[in-house]
Amino acid sequence: MHTIQTLIKAIAKTPNDPGLHYELGGLYLENKDIPAALLSYQRALQLAPNHPQILLQLGNTESAAQHAEQAAHYFQKCLLVDPNNAAAYYNLGNAYMALGQSQHAIHQFKQSLTLNPNDAEAYNNLGNALRDVGKLDEAIESYTQALNINPNLHHALVHRIHQQQHICDWQGLNEDIAHLRNILANDAQAQIAPFALLAMPNTSAHEQLACASHWAQQQFGHLQALPTLHQRTSNAKIKVAYLSADFRLHPLAFLITELLAAHDRTHFEIYAYSYGPNDQSPERQHIETNVDHFFDICQLSDQQAAEHIRAQAIDILVDLTGYTKHSRTSIVALKPAPISINWLGYPGTMGYLNTVGKTQHSSVFDYIIVDNTIAPDPQYFSETCLYLPCYQPNNAQRPVAEISSKPSLGLPEDAFIYCCFNQTFKITQEIFAVWMQLLNQVPHSVLWLLECNSWAKANLLRYAHQAGISPQRILFAPRVPIQAHLARHTCADLFLDTLPYNAHTTASDALWMGVPLLTCTGDTFSSRVATSLLKTMDIPYLITNDLASYAERAIALAQDKTLYQAIKNQLMSNKSALFNPVLFVQDLESAYIHVYNKFTNANASHDE
Repeated sequence: MHTIQTLIKAIAKTPNDPGLHYELGGLYLENKDIPAALLSYQRALQLAPNHPQILLQLGNTESAAQHAEQAAHYFQKCLLVDPNNAAAYYNLGNAYMALGQSQHAIHQFKQSLTLNPNDAEAYNNLGNALRDVGKLDEAIESYTQALNINPNLHHALVHRIHQQQHICDWQGLNEDIAHLRNILANDAQAQIAPFALLAMPNTSAHEQLACASHWAQQQFGHLQALPTLHQRTSNAKIKVAYLSADFRLHPLAFLITELLAAHDRTHFEIYAYSYGPNDQSPERQHIETNVDHFFDICQLSDQQAAEHIRAQAIDILVDLTGYTKHSRTSIVALKPAPISINWLGYPGTMGYLNTVGKTQHSSVFDYIIVDNTIAPDPQYFSETCLYLPCYQPNNAQRPVAEISSKPSLGLPEDAFIYCCFNQTFKITQEIFAVWMQLLNQVPHSVLWLLECNSWAKANLLRYAHQAGISPQRILFAPRVPIQAHLARHTCADLFLDTLPYNAHTTASDALWMGVPLLTCTGDTFSSRVATSLLKTMDIPYLITNDLASYAERAIALAQDKTLYQAIKNQLMSNKSALFNPVLFVQDLESAYIHVYNKFTNANASHDE
């Protein structure tokens, strides 16, 4: 068995042996020394041009370095000399996925499966690509194929559950979720995406912490923190950097754009690091304008991005994405700043590192910004909780188009309009059953939902029919630009929240437009967000603690016009409590100063 040292000695004696360079590249790759691995494989390729296995490994190493274009190049070259190489097709599909070219990825995964029809991972990744192009039914079939081949491919089960929730196909879902929870309890190596778990009924805060920690250990446990480079003068401004995939036309923009402008520039210097697409939208332009320094790091690897942040001597790094789509948490895990904060994008903890077989563990992030409502018990967070009056900021203004009329939207003039504009993966069988009870109890009412996909629409209409409700009373709002979406809220009477994954920015949209929102408080962060917003606005009537009370109040608000008008008046009177970025930023900056002083004081005591 060769070691790196013995191979280096062997190469010194026979420098033109491609096999030795190839083997050395493999050892470097095992040790996560990607630059050295690339050099070894490139030398091997010079000595054995067009060797398919060397080309394949060069592609794999470029993928590990997050160089997807270079990886695709090597996989394509491999296939030119070895057109029946299933692994090359599979890895080329993965490279296309990393480049955001899901349609190309589908073709590569299918080619791989033609050559290797028993590859469960290829079926799983094909499912992911089909999901990304909106073919959710085919994606679910692909995940099922993966599980038929390998019932222990747990991430395929996670993906199937989540996509079934997206299309509101609840058949067998409770059994699958129970099975997944059992896996989580007994297998720390299982790959269970933390975001998907948040929306699964009956999962607890304890399970969410365990899931996040297992995921963090698998994804970031091997990373070495960057060397400390942090020397500052005592009177310098505190440098705060916001990191996100969503500095664009995205719900995040309607929460933080005005907050960024409101920061006190006498004490803070504000940076933004973007790794999402530049959509050239006004929202993107406002964010760029409202910070002191804006960096697009899409073309940088996680290592390069972390080194850039470190070079700027950032004091506080605030991640606004968490474990949501396009997450690049590795940047934070490399510890480019002395203080890291999890906030806003992901409604949960990011978990611990080094939790398996070790007595010591550390949080991926130092802090999480919360409030007393969403985080009444800090034991379920790996981070230290920083408590604000309300964790969610909001712009003081939102872009609203001309107000629509009910007939123009296909809504009946004289009906009470229950609505829910949450994504369909948040609609559970239990909450939909309650909504059907409401329609049964309030004859002159309809339910107005967001049309997310055709399968969810068909399934929900079928469930309504089974519950004895005419499908004509279930109406769907097509996706429209945000200005028109906000405007149509004026035609809704009551927003019905979901459980266990509440409305977040969607709740703020409804409240901003003056639509009362009724929620049922759960036990996890994601199930307490709407309660937090309503407490901030001091409207306790709209907060319930069980579904029976939720149903009772939804019926009362539809039947008692005086009660309804009183609640609506209260909402309009208290609106400024939630939509006040100037006041919010003062509380936020106090928290930043607190953690910064804590860090500098600790460092000063270490230096003495």
